[in-house]
Amino acid sequence: MPRHSAAVYRRRRVVLLGGLILLVAAIGVGVWLLVAQPWAHAAGPAPTSSASPNPTAGETPTSDPVTDPASPAPTTDVSESETPAVVACEAKDIVVAAVTDADSYQAGVLPKISISLTNTGPTDCTMDVGSTTQAFTVMSGSDVWWRSTDCQENPSSMIATLPAGTTVTSKDPVTWDRTRSSVETCGQENRQRAPGGGASYHVEVSIGGFTSASTKQILLN
Repeated sequence: MPRHSAAVYRRRRVVLLGGLILLVAAIGVGVWLLVAQPWAHAAGPAPTSSASPNPTAGETPTSDPVTDPASPAPTTDVSESETPAVVACEAKDIVVAAVTDADSYQAGVLPKISISLTNTGPTDCTMDVGSTTQAFTVMSGSDVWWRSTDCQENPSSMIATLPAGTTVTSKDPVTWDRTRSSVETCGQENRQRAPGGGASYHVEVSIGGFTSASTKQILLN
């Protein structure tokens, strides 16, 4: 076997030494990656002692409602199902009264009658305030002279909410033509006329099944 020169041996030692240096450097980098773990934050937060235990076989893991980004944020808004429903008005909370545009009327002047409605209860309530449920009655003593329902046309319903502690009055008054009414004489023009000369009449109203507790007195001259 030929004998190598000293230069060949020196080159081999340099190559071997360089290989050892690279091997040591690679081992050092591997150890640093294992200890430092620079990717841990990218993979998500590290588990803490409050984390739920791993599910056993056959169980479906559940998400933590506090840390799960898919869970909706808590809200303090009251849902529609929790909002108290507005209930029907009760007789104990409703005050009905007759309202007239004057206390006395000269000859030929026709009285105009409205309804005042008050909700004295602590909460809002609903009731039918349409013309179907309205009734205006004019009496002289016990003698009923006129009823608005005798010749009423096209009555309608209208459900309304009455706010607690408020009073409302019908917009369109009903006019009494100062005659005696009956269902048989609605189309007649010569119905009996109510006497004047200071005669006293009393007006009663009702709406939604509630009747005025007292009557309103008017005078016809």
